[in-house]
Amino acid sequence: MPEKAEPAVSSASAPRMQADVALRLCPPLDTDRLVLEPMGERHAEAFFEPLHDDAIYQWISMDKPISLEKLRGQLGRSEARVAPDGQTAWPTWALRRKSDGVYIGRVDAEITLAFEASNVGYFLFPPHWGQGYATEAVQAATQHLIGQGVHRLVATVTAGNAASERVLQKAGYGFIQVLVGNDIIRGIPMDDREYVLVAN
Repeated sequence: MPEKAEPAVSSASAPRMQADVALRLCPPLDTDRLVLEPMGERHAEAFFEPLHDDAIYQWISMDKPISLEKLRGQLGRSEARVAPDGQTAWPTWALRRKSDGVYIGRVDAEITLAFEASNVGYFLFPPHWGQGYATEAVQAATQHLIGQGVHRLVATVTAGNAASERVLQKAGYGFIQVLVGNDIIRGIPMDDREYVLVAN
């Protein structure tokens, strides 16, 4: 069983997420078919072209990477696993298929100082949709975070994205409420459906 990371505060006037705690939240993880690798600059080349598939952006407000160099910089900055303000940890995993080494998507979370996951997110590249990989990855990340002391996990799904809702349901998350106009996709306000998992 993984060693539990304790919610951490610094001696500074404002509490901050400690770097060692943030890094412990994002180790390599294995499932039957996938390796979840802590995501960083080295993944930029494998992700750049697949991230230009328009289908990815039907349900998420993420922007396409402008250039390979900018993507490298973005992923490199994320390797610290702590937000610039020090208030959240950012565990982020690249999903690599064991059978052929192909990268198929990403899972990530934002962990608060209270050790709640305020935003669990994920996407797969379209050629790998509908094969159970998202559920497998979300389950692995969720169970790892719970093992590290994260006691409440929240995820939102754009209303209408039934496939993504099924992923969360299979991973043990329960529907809580509709968040009206919670996101902007292609300039249009969209409702989100909020799912929550509370650790026992």
